[in-house]
Amino acid sequence: MTDSNLTTGSIWRLHRGDQEIAQLTVNGADMPWTHGEVRPLPGFEELRPLFAEQERAVADEDWVQADACYTRIRSALSMTFPDGSPVAEFMLHIHEDGTAGWRWHDEPFEAAAS
Repeated sequence: MTDSNLTTGSIWRLHRGDQEIAQLTVNGADMPWTHGEVRPLPGFEELRPLFAEQERAVADEDWVQADACYTRIRSALSMTFPDGSPVAEFMLHIHEDGTAGWRWHDEPFEAAAS
């Protein structure tokens, strides 16, 4: 991962299988979180309710439900850096207002913990 991935205007991509379903354009960072605007593409809308459910769970401080949403999001999606290389692990929040916050790790969390 390079610092250019955090440059304003850099585009991270969300994929469901082989289909790109959203682009996340960086507009700032507050490490460890990166922030951006979401450009939904075909296939994204069917996942929007899952992100809304996650946002409600976080707002309600229902961490069990928030974790369940995280698991479902990670099972459904993959993410790539602006250079096209895969992101090994990420936590993503897409908000109702079309913004997103995400953080990532270069290794899957299970491997990083061992």
